[in-house]
Amino acid sequence: MHRTEDVVARALAVVAASKALRERQDRERREIYGRIELATLRKPNLPKGTQLPLNLQ
Repeated sequence: MHRTEDVVARALAVVAASKALRERQDRERREIYGRIELATLRKPNLPKGTQLPLNLQ
């Protein structure tokens, strides 16, 4: 009976570790895609025919 309890305990530990890893990856994915989304929303509004300065110093 003791062996069965050990197996169950290890299985539950693996499930908990897998869930924690999945949640961490989901959180990182949301953070990364949130930054990408913010970068695509901030497009500069330049009228056509405007030439930007090129500082090569």
